[in-house]
Amino acid sequence: MNLGILISGRGSNMEAILKAIKRKKIPINPAIVISNNPDAKGLQIAQKMGVPTEVIPSKGFSGTRGEYDQIIIKTLEKYKVTPKSGLVCLAGFMRIISPEFIAKYKNRILNIHPALLPSFPGLHAQKQALDYGVKYSGCTVHFVDSGVDTGPIILQEIVPIKDDDTEETLSRRILAKEHVAYVKAVRLVAEGKVKISGRKTRNQGR
Repeated sequence: MNLGILISGRGSNMEAILKAIKRKKIPINPAIVISNNPDAKGLQIAQKMGVPTEVIPSKGFSGTRGEYDQIIIKTLEKYKVTPKSGLVCLAGFMRIISPEFIAKYKNRILNIHPALLPSFPGLHAQKQALDYGVKYSGCTVHFVDSGVDTGPIILQEIVPIKDDDTEETLSRRILAKEHVAYVKAVRLVAEGKVKISGRKTRNQGR
């Protein structure tokens, strides 16, 4: 299976996945890292780790979201990240992907969200959790569908919330769990151990 990772910034989850691949923890080929931001620090990290990179700038792009995503799709296919033999991971990719992209790569796109979905979807999930007063938060790896953070859940990691937590401190602890959860999820999918049935997934050999 060939892996494509989409980033917009530093790509710390991308780095965790690539390091796990290098240590032979995930049986997948890191085929391409794509960024919509030419200044994304994650591009240098990927290059140092020997992974090809491509930049498809979104700033100033005059076409539709679907037209932009067609360029992403063609780039993924160029590196053999196809719906049949590929997996796409969103790792801090700061764009909403189009329905056409999601339909083409159905159940082949993963995302990670810094909350225990379905609670606190969307932006500023850590602040949402603190404002609501929950005692536990965490992160969720899920398949991407046409909703916002609504796709079938693969796995979750729990982070207790402390009385003195701020958005920053909670975000840091959740991020550490994200690096663990995303690696686990990619491994399970790459090994063919995630079965989807409606909204539910069954993970074999977790």
